[in-house]
Amino acid sequence: MVREAEFSDINRIVKVVMNYRAFYEVENQTEKEVHDFIEMRMTNNQSKIFIYENRNKKIAGFIQLYPSYSTVSLKAQWILNDFFVDENYRNLGIGQELMAFVKNYFADKAKGFILVTEKSNSRAKAFYEKNSWKTGEYDFYTYFYE
Repeated sequence: MVREAEFSDINRIVKVVMNYRAFYEVENQTEKEVHDFIEMRMTNNQSKIFIYENRNKKIAGFIQLYPSYSTVSLKAQWILNDFFVDENYRNLGIGQELMAFVKNYFADKAKGFILVTEKSNSRAKAFYEKNSWKTGEYDFYTYFYE
């Protein structure tokens, strides 16, 4: 079942986020640091986290989105920043359920969604395209500054 995360879910979300970070080979933070980060986002309403919870109350996947706002459209657009399904639960439709829930949740609340994925992540690219996401073909440059 997909639902919006609650504060009582944070410790279980941390476990999944640690696996997500390991998947991306980012393992230098402790569980406490990840916990504090997630708690801060939720406390300050800085992101929306949606979880897939199975019958045994295990969180098998999550999506985290951050708001951005468009003065041109006068609407929010959400940045789909984190999307992960535990490798033990892949190919069971969990990603599809998470994505459908998020699209429905924001249907009348947002202009749209933005996401970025690595070009080498062909599995994610195929998933997004299967779910009606389109690559941007705009006359814009994307810059990144660290």
